[in-house]
Amino acid sequence: MTSTSLTQQVLVIAAHPDDEVLGCGGTIARHADNGDEVWITIVAEGATSRQQHRNRDEASEELSKLTQSAQKASVILGAAGVELLDLPDNRLDSIDRLDVIKQIEAKIELHKPQVVYVHHSGDVNIDHRRLHEAAVTACRATPGNCVKRLLSYEVCSSTEWQPPYSAPAFHPNWFVEISAQWDRKLEALNAYNSEMRRWPHARSIEAVGHLAHWRGAQVGVETAEAFCLLRNIV
Repeated sequence: MTSTSLTQQVLVIAAHPDDEVLGCGGTIARHADNGDEVWITIVAEGATSRQQHRNRDEASEELSKLTQSAQKASVILGAAGVELLDLPDNRLDSIDRLDVIKQIEAKIELHKPQVVYVHHSGDVNIDHRRLHEAAVTACRATPGNCVKRLLSYEVCSSTEWQPPYSAPAFHPNWFVEISAQWDRKLEALNAYNSEMRRWPHARSIEAVGHLAHWRGAQVGVETAEAFCLLRNIV
């Protein structure tokens, strides 16, 4: 991704609070540094899938903390704002796909992004997969659609946990150097300290760092985030 004099509207679609930072936090910050307006939409609530039965009242304190974390992280990264839709955590497969599509279409209509980021289609997390499918439909290339570039991102503790041949593998073909934004990505991850785990868990600060440095090494830079470019209209 190169800097341009023309600013862009960007929409980052994430399943759960922290996915947006894990998958493309550095890229969000780089867009902001380039003068782009970045909006983050987090579709599912997080936390309640850890209960035996979903109960938002019992999880209200944890959900409130996640909302505060999402807001803090978005400020750190320089996003224009973050919106949380509060659909049930790890249960998007229980909701009609059309209902999820319509919510994403509403955000596209509101923000009119030229660039959209969403989860990879082969993640082990069901919400990630359903959200990818919904976003692809919402961003379909109809005449006059504002979305010109559509990319999918990887998330530690989901993308790499999918066994080979069980789903499409993540083979990135688009890399964004985030060396100048790396410290802010780390700060944003620390805002989600309740969601991070201790090394050697895949969702640890150390693991995220190893991945970022490996993605950077793949393209000859210090630190990078990797994506699959799904569509690009120029």
